Amino acid sequence: MPRGIDGRMDLFPDVTLAVVAGGQGRRLSGVPKGLLRVGERTVLEQLLGLAPLFAEVLLVANTPEPYARFGLRTVADVVPGKGAPGGVHAALLGARTEWVFAVACDMPFVLPEAVRVLLAARAPEVDAVCFTVEGRVEPLLAAYHASLARPWGDALKRGDPSLRELLSQARARLLPEEALRAVDGELRSLVNVNTPEELRRHGLALP
Repeated sequence: MPRGIDGRMDLFPDVTLAVVAGGQGRRLSGVPKGLLRVGERTVLEQLLGLAPLFAEVLLVANTPEPYARFGLRTVADVVPGKGAPGGVHAALLGARTEWVFAVACDMPFVLPEAVRVLLAARAPEVDAVCFTVEGRVEPLLAAYHASLARPWGDALKRGDPSLRELLSQARARLLPEEALRAVDGELRSLVNVNTPEELRRHGLALP
């Protein structure tokens, strides 16, 4: 059996890594956020470092052309104009596995240990697993069961629910902040980069 990215053997053959690319970074000169650079690598390349843990990688992108060179299987939103909820829904429909691990394309520091903590908390009676930080659910570093695709698609067609609203209607297991801090003391796995100030703070650069 192949080993994981840090030598461990607990891989997840029933989970797809879904990178939700979303739109252009309007506050970052219109650059697709997955192409922001962390040293010599793009954020997307950073996230693809997690790929050996998973059965497959799926990119959710309504404008896939900027990411074509990565050769990833790509899907677009099925219910357009719904932002991140639409992206996660597209991943649930497009995945070939029972579970999806969803992460935003602007999160450059996701640790494999954080992935393992989330995926270890799955259970037959659970449809989603997320961390909470200061009482707030973190839905774009989370595991989702593919069976959520139909009810979430119906909800998106009816209105504009947030991911947190959708999760409130699912059998979600919410892990406390301490569960993440045990493996990621500074919560770096939850860092996302949306503004020039965040770009500077976290040491990223435009392409």
